[in-house]
Amino acid sequence: MKAWPYPLWIAHRGAGKLAPENTLAAFRLGAHHGYRAFECDVKLSADGVPFLLHDATLQRTTPETGVASKRPWSELSRMDAGGWHSRSFAGEPLPSLDTIARYCIRNGFALNIEIKPTPGHNEETGRVVSQHTAALWADESLKPLLSSFQPDALAAARTAVPSLPRALLLDSLREGWLAEAQNLGCVAIVANCRVLDATVIAQAHAAGLRVASYTVNEPAEAHRLFDAGIDGLITDAVDRFSPGSTVQV
Repeated sequence: MKAWPYPLWIAHRGAGKLAPENTLAAFRLGAHHGYRAFECDVKLSADGVPFLLHDATLQRTTPETGVASKRPWSELSRMDAGGWHSRSFAGEPLPSLDTIARYCIRNGFALNIEIKPTPGHNEETGRVVSQHTAALWADESLKPLLSSFQPDALAAARTAVPSLPRALLLDSLREGWLAEAQNLGCVAIVANCRVLDATVIAQAHAAGLRVASYTVNEPAEAHRLFDAGIDGLITDAVDRFSPGSTVQV
């Protein structure tokens, strides 16, 4: 396998339970707890600006409603993405990928960008996110890991910028998952912790793929996966796990 440049512990959506997910405030809180690697979701505005948001719609994490990708960045950038979480985060904006890139690069943080297309925009989102990522991290040796549940988004990202590392996201181990990841030129899979064990991890490793897991919030699960040879643990529990080379609680 190629060298794995990312830390074992990765903060999910920043510190997406203790702070409003996918915001700069969440990244800062994760960093306060010692995390040096982060995961986030990126999609496109109506005018093609990559920005952070998990859902296709706005209503869960902003006061607005409707499909986020139908709004231009000039509107999205003014929305309150923090008040839903708690009053102390009211007014926290939706960040663009540019904003998160500046923060991570300045601090030397690693990033796993989940390409999160609005339905029907898989290839466009994969292409644009890949191109923006390549431009933003052009002078950096540590590139973000691009991941997605959508194979066509990963394929488009590969066509646009073949040199960026990619990972196939898997909620279940569907038939042919390993060949699919290999055919997409992935360096890793990122899978639901419930479907991973030592056998699956060894199978991926034998094929030259690294393995990360989401969302690992319980100590017993973290220890099980660490003992099984996992390469990355994505967690919401940034206040419970001490990031480092071993599993510490």
